[in-house]
Amino acid sequence: MIKPTVGRIVLYVPASYDSLAYDAGEKLPAIITKVWSDRCVNLAVFDADGQHVAKTSVGLAQPEDAPPSGGGFCEWMPYR
Repeated sequence: MIKPTVGRIVLYVPASYDSLAYDAGEKLPAIITKVWSDRCVNLAVFDADGQHVAKTSVGLAQPEDAPPSGGGFCEWMPYR
């Protein structure tokens, strides 16, 4: 498990109801702004146009978790 901390970058997987500019299947960069738990964070999400939106109480899929279906969650960036 990776411990989330404020300032870390994650990828946000948009849900169909999100009013963000993005292409289908695209993940968006986001900065963790508050940590509620190891699997719940607040985010500043940046869309494809560079606009940002706040998202609260977003699920954080840990590497050992199966990603939720339908979007509206975030995940760690792949390690390179």
